[in-house]
This record gives sequence, C-alpha cells and structure tokens, in this order.
Amino acid sequence: MMKTNFLVVTFLCLVSISTGLAQQKIRHFRTRELQEKAVVFNRKVSFTEDAIYFDSQPGDGFLRINDFIFKNGTIEADIKGKSPEQNFVGIAFHGVNDSTYDAIYFRPFNFENPNRKDHSVQYISHPTYTWDKLRADSPGKYEKALQVVPNPNDWFHVRIEVKFPTVKVFVNNTPEPVLTVNQLNTNQTGWLGFWVGNYSDGYFKNLRIMSTP
Repeated sequence: MMKTNFLVVTFLCLVSISTGLAQQKIRHFRTRELQEKAVVFNRKVSFTEDAIYFDSQPGDGFLRINDFIFKNGTIEADIKGKSPEQNFVGIAFHGVNDSTYDAIYFRPFNFENPNRKDHSVQYISHPTYTWDKLRADSPGKYEKALQVVPNPNDWFHVRIEVKFPTVKVFVNNTPEPVLTVNQLNTNQTGWLGFWVGNYSDGYFKNLRIMSTP
C-alpha cells in the first residue's frame, strides 16, 4: 500500500512539473527577427549583426515588438548606456499605445556617482506616474542604487520578473533583486520593447522572454 501511494504521489508531481513547463513559452529574439518585427517610436534605430542602436532625440523613444503580447514572465536583455552624460536605457512592457506603458530603466551616469547612486534604477508607469512624480510623492520607493555596480560604459545584463502586480529587477545575475515594486498601471498585458529616455541613445541585444500564465 505504501509503495502504491509513493508511486501515485511521484506520478502527480511529474505531471505537475510537466504541466508547468508546458505553460512556459521561451522566445529568443535575434536582431534580424527584431528588425523584421520592429515598430519604432521617436527614434532612428540601427541594426547590426549583434546589437540594436538607438540614436539620441528629444523625448522618450522605444522599439516595440509587433504581434507580440506580454503578460507575466521573465524578460532578459543586455543593455549598454554611457557616462558621464545623462543617459536612460531600459525595457517597457504592458504597453497599450505610444504613451501608456510601464517601464524599468537605468541611469548609467549615476551608477558610480556617490551623490546620485540611489537614482540608478527606476520604475515608471506612463502617462500618470512619471519619474519626477514618483520621486516627489514616494521618494526612494520606485528607484534604487545597485548593490554590485557595473561599468557604466559597458554592457550589463538585466532580468525583470513580472508577476502582476509585482515586478522584480536583477542586474548581472545578482541573487537579490535591486528593485521590487508593485505596478501602478492596472493593464496586465500589452506590448513589450526596448526604451530610451529624453535625449538618450543606447544599445540593446540578446532579448529573451519566458512567458508564464
């Protein structure tokens, strides 16, 4: 009887694991595929074999992936900004249109600045919850320093875990998140893409998305 129960429990566990894996959908977006699917807003974007480059323009800009909708899961990418010039580079998600979306972005020019390091990574929810409104209304809640500081002029790896409404941000495979927030946007699904801020350029590559229910 005990042996039978053990086999039943083992079978149910394997079924549960198999079902969970089946529900996960992993997508690796290569540069060529992104070029074919790109919808670009307020930027000129250059595609090379390995990376995507955004030029600098006034206002925010982004590249969203056409015909791809993101709900929950993990977003990974490699990003490169610059310092000491002001620079804003990140990932937008749960987008509804060109002005309504959530985003996680980084300010590399603050990474090593002892007076500004607490403003290194930022959550925003446009159009209502801009960085300046969040800083004024909830200082220190939606932006943080990085515990392990990357070279601000080099590539760094980003992993964003979204399980609505919770968002966790990891940089260069740190075991603990550098930022954890609850989303302020009630949209639980939408477009996803690379994002740059006002007068910012930036580089992106190796986009990998694991979608979960």
